[in-house]
Amino acid sequence: MAENSVNTPVSGNWLERRFALYSRQSTVKTECLAGITGFLAAAYLLVVIPGLLAAGGIDKGAATTGTILVFVAGTLLMAFYGNLPFIVGPGIGGSVLVGVTLAGSEGVGWQIGLGIACWSGILFFLLTCLGLREIVTRSVPQSIKLGLTASIGLFVAVLGFRNAGLVLANAKSNALMLGDFLSPGALVALCGLFVAIALQARRIPGAILWAILFATLIGIPADVTRLPEHFIALPHSLAPVLGQVDLFGALNVVFLPFLFVFFASEFFSTMGTTLAVGGEAGLLDKDGNMPQINRPFIVDSIVAALGPWTGIPAATALIESSAAAEAGGKTGMTALAAAMMFLLMLFFTPLALMIPKEATAPALILIGLNMFSGLRKVDLANFTDGLPVLMMVMITLIANSFGTGIAGGLLFFIVIKAIAGKWREIPLGLWIMAIPLVYYFATLVRH
Repeated sequence: MAENSVNTPVSGNWLERRFALYSRQSTVKTECLAGITGFLAAAYLLVVIPGLLAAGGIDKGAATTGTILVFVAGTLLMAFYGNLPFIVGPGIGGSVLVGVTLAGSEGVGWQIGLGIACWSGILFFLLTCLGLREIVTRSVPQSIKLGLTASIGLFVAVLGFRNAGLVLANAKSNALMLGDFLSPGALVALCGLFVAIALQARRIPGAILWAILFATLIGIPADVTRLPEHFIALPHSLAPVLGQVDLFGALNVVFLPFLFVFFASEFFSTMGTTLAVGGEAGLLDKDGNMPQINRPFIVDSIVAALGPWTGIPAATALIESSAAAEAGGKTGMTALAAAMMFLLMLFFTPLALMIPKEATAPALILIGLNMFSGLRKVDLANFTDGLPVLMMVMITLIANSFGTGIAGGLLFFIVIKAIAGKWREIPLGLWIMAIPLVYYFATLVRH
């Protein structure tokens, strides 16, 4: 099929009719490259998510298959219902909560953890259907929306630096520290970063994709990229995790704080990702809102509610989607291309797992740093508008969670405006949100 021209709509083309490529000024080639780039940026989760869940006793092979299926189903739903370039899949935060915190530290069975995740998804769905999630999103002040990309960009960049081994967590001081820049993994990541910068500076299409592939290849002689014995393998059975959700056990009142932490962190992470990636793709209006934002919210809530039944909690629109948006993705065709790549991984899982995190780290670093440009739009000279945004960025770094960072930024906005006597600048919706936000932070301190 011939590629669509940006300037010439093809009314008889099914792809054009379905994804509105012309109206969003995109092409089939651009969308496919963006989808593959987004897939490569998120492929490391095929290793990370099953590993986190296995720490809590979930069968790792079954979790790998479940992770792929959630990626495919969620991203396809986003492609055809949302028509957005978002990759939908399990987030690290929810997997840590179920596999490491609940099952590993608290001694709570992973079946109950999946039940808590399922109830969280059901709440998401109900709030979305009632229109409350859109109301909350529209209640977020303009300055916070403008600063969201910088906050999330910091999170993404730090994740990239850590994956590259350029930044480490100091166990003694509980702070970030510089890693060994001369280690093989760090050198591979730096080479990939420099190639990505060189290609982007020359506006070469698919710059990030080529940088990931380049880093993967040079990682072979450096023993960073490990070639698998077999490139093709049958998927593991889902039987050990299929339907293993303890919904009634999760209703025990002692699990309420965990449910709230799960719900609140995912709520603000999803909201932040949707607005930040939507902004990167040029899909927001002049007020920083996304038209028909309920569509991506409905998609992530459905997948969040159904994912636990395949053993996978906390499915959401992933911040790694920013790699696809940076590569030019603007429509659901980007998501379709990414979903097809994930589908192939059911049989080519060893091939996807071959891509080391050091190879995808340059994409995360470059994308995260580019997202700092969002701060230019914030009126930092206005103390009461700028300070909450800067606090949001700092809390994201300290908590290593952009969901917590957004929640903290909203609370500081209320406090700072109130102290300054600018009560009328605080939206009514924020006053209502203040109560659960305070409870959220109190719960985080306890757990």
